This record gives sequence, structure tokens and C-alpha cells, in this order.
Amino acid sequence: MIGDIVETKQCQLKDAMDLFHSGQVVKICAPMVRYSKLAFRSLVRKYSCDLCYTPMIVAADFVRSTKARDSEFTTNKGDRPLIVQFAAKEAQILCDAARIVCPFADGIDINCGCPQRWAMAEGYGACLINKPELVQDMVRHVRNQINNPRFSISIKIRIHEDLKRTVDLCQKAEATGVSWITVHGRSAEERHQPVHYDAIKIIKESMSIPIVANGDIKTLKDAENVHHLTGADGKIKYTLPAGTMTFQWSAVVFFLYGEIAVILVLCLPFISPLRWQKIFTIPLWSKMAVIWNKMFLTIIVLLIILFLDAVREVRKYSAAHAIERAVNVNSSAFDHIQMKLFRSQRNLYLSGFSLFLWLVLRRTVTLLTQLAKGMASHAALEAQVNDATEAAKKYMAENERLQEALNEKGGSKKKESAEATDEKLKKEVEHLKAELQKTSNALDKAKNEVTAVKKQSEGLKKEYDNLMKEYKRLQDSVNEAEDKKDL
Repeated sequence: MIGDIVETKQCQLKDAMDLFHSGQVVKICAPMVRYSKLAFRSLVRKYSCDLCYTPMIVAADFVRSTKARDSEFTTNKGDRPLIVQFAAKEAQILCDAARIVCPFADGIDINCGCPQRWAMAEGYGACLINKPELVQDMVRHVRNQINNPRFSISIKIRIHEDLKRTVDLCQKAEATGVSWITVHGRSAEERHQPVHYDAIKIIKESMSIPIVANGDIKTLKDAENVHHLTGADGKIKYTLPAGTMTFQWSAVVFFLYGEIAVILVLCLPFISPLRWQKIFTIPLWSKMAVIWNKMFLTIIVLLIILFLDAVREVRKYSAAHAIERAVNVNSSAFDHIQMKLFRSQRNLYLSGFSLFLWLVLRRTVTLLTQLAKGMASHAALEAQVNDATEAAKKYMAENERLQEALNEKGGSKKKESAEATDEKLKKEVEHLKAELQKTSNALDKAKNEVTAVKKQSEGLKKEYDNLMKEYKRLQDSVNEAEDKKDL
């Protein structure tokens, strides 16, 4: 900050209110986090930006800390007209902050539209639209304690679901002396839905002070279209550049790049699994292994949540009715919806690939570990087999040597035993021959006897045949004699 001034001073500054009475659409650079610093404001002023805001500054920190003032607020003589936006929930703190910036700015703006959870949890931002009395009190205190009538006091709000409440808030703020009101045409719960320009038009028609339209205005053509739709006095651009990512998706991108790098290193062919196993067993990895499973599951859950959120966004911006509604409200809103769809699809791919590669990384590490154990086990078994083979060869050689020695000692005894066995066998052969001869003689004798019996049998047969013939002849003779006797 250029200087620290606590006391109230009469500020001879350019009147920002004159811009709203010039008959032209006022082009305003919105309070964008990390963007609306002095260098960025100096750049946009070269391109016909009429009015610039600083990023939102927490008033309590700004008043309490010199370091915060030096860090959050810098300006120069060419940085005019300038509005300093504060986040505040106490009227006196806001007054103190306003007195500090009074010599270096043209006015302050009370942020009543920030939807971030931390801001609303602290009592700042969009939660103030539900506290119109507090907003009135803060505006009234600043008006009473800043003696410069040219010093503007504005508020930036979001709309309610019930638009009557928003109109009532604006009318109460107008009654307490607010210079103008910036209306972001979304509710506190909406993030990327199409802007309700019709609501801004209703608010403008209900007020006599300038109304600034805010939301999804990226080009001068958009500003002209919104001016015709709403009749607002100023158009404020409050969007990030098309390629800008939020913090969580930037983190996912870096995480994805890290996954790819680690997987490529793990897949290098000249680093063996056994070497990786040695790396995994160093003390550092052993300590990390204790929390590895918890960290793995935590990241899985986060990636799944981001993936589902991206799926929801893709489905939302792919819906035909959303596109039709955007086209009906603002001709340039179709491009905005398409840009949002592109971002949501990009986020879907980032989270999906990150989730997939995280699982692949886990499986790769597991497979490398198992492969290293298998290779170590195989090497141990191979060494054991080699040892067993060598031992078997040694035992076989020893056995052959002992066999030869045994054969040399027992050779003579075997020879004598073999000769004795041969003599015994010869005797047995002679005895068997003798027995065979006797048997042959007996067989010949039996054959001769059979032959004699056969010849005798043949003789008896012939004799029997002769007797039968003689008997038949005698029988015939007897029969003839009996026949003759009968006659």
C-alpha cells in the first residue's frame, strides 16, 4: 500500500458516479481473486476499461495488519477510478478500512455475493443478503464517518430464490445512501447455471440508483446484449479466462502428470524388479508403508468424488433445455454453455484418467513386488538344485570308488566259489543224463509191449471174424433143414 492513513481526510478524487451519468455503458473490471492486482488493472485500463475493482480484501485483517495492507492493496496515480472491495461483517471495522483507503481510491464496495463456504462460514459474502439490517448499518456508518461526498459506497449481491427479498434488500440499501448496486444474476447456491438476466431487469426497474449487471459477460457484444435485456447502467465482467482452472483441478492435473512420470519410471526396462524391491525395502519406504493404504484409499475417494462431480457437470450442461434457456435469455449464453461443457468434459477426462492411472500405479507396484519375490525364490531354488546336483555327483563318484575297491578285495573268493559251483553243476548234469537214459529204455520197452499187444489183438479179431462166419453158415444150414421138415 502506498501509505497508512487512519484519520479521516477530505479526498479530492475523481467522481466515479459521473461514469453512470455519461449515457454510455460502463465497462467495469470485476474483483477477481489473484487477477485484479495493480498490474492487471493497468493492463485493462489500456483497453478502455472504465472502472476497476481490487480483489476482495478482508477488512478486519486489513485494519489490524500492516503486512496485510502492504500485500493486499497497491496502486499508483494512473490507477483511477478505483473501487476497493471489502469483506466485512462489522460496521466500525469497515469504516476503519474505508478511512485507510480513502486517499487512494474512489470508493469501497461491500461484498455481499461471495458464495465460497469459508466466506459464508465467517459471516462474509453471500450470507449478508439475508441480513439487510447489517448491510444498512455498514453503509450508514461509512457514510457518516467518511466526510467526502464524492467517495462512493456500493454493494455487490446475489439474488434470492424469492426475488421480492432481493428487491427489498436493494431498496433498503438505497435508502441508506448506497451509490450503486452490482447484481450477480445467480443465487448463492448456483455456480455455473445460466445467469437470470430477467431478475436483474426487475431489480433495475424497481430502483432509482444505478444497477450494474454481473455474470457471464466476456465480450463487448455480451455487454450490449445484457444492456438491452436488463437496462442496467454498467456491465461487470467476473469470469476467469477460458483456460484457467480452479485450484482442485490444477491439483488433479499435477497429480496426473506425476502419475504418468512415476509409471514411466517404473516401466523402464533396464531397472529390474529385484532392484525395485531393494528400493522398496529401504527404511523410508518402510515408514511410508504404514500410511500407504490410508493415503491410497483417501486419494481414491477424492478422485471418485471429483469424477462424479465432473459427470454431474457434463450431464447438466449437455441438457438440451439448459441450452435452449440460455439461447432465449442471451444470444451469447450458448457459447458460454458450450465453454462450460468443454470445461466439465475436460475435468471428467482428467479425473477419470487420474483415477485409472492411480489404480494402475498401485497394481504396477504390487506386480513388481510379486515378480521380485518370484525371481528371488526362483534364484534360491536354482541354487538349491545346483547344490543337490553337485552333492549327487559327489556321492555317485564315491560309490563307484567304493564298488571298485570292494570288487578288488572279493575277486579271488568269487573265482573259487564259481569253480565249486561248476563242478557241482556238472555232477548234476551227469546224474540227469543217466536218469534220462533209464527213462528212455523204459519207454522203448513199453512201446515194444504195446506193439505185441496190438498184434495179438489183431489176431484175436481175425479169429472172431472167422467164428462169426462159421456161426452164420451153421445157422443157415439149420434154417434150411427146418424148412424141409415142415414140407
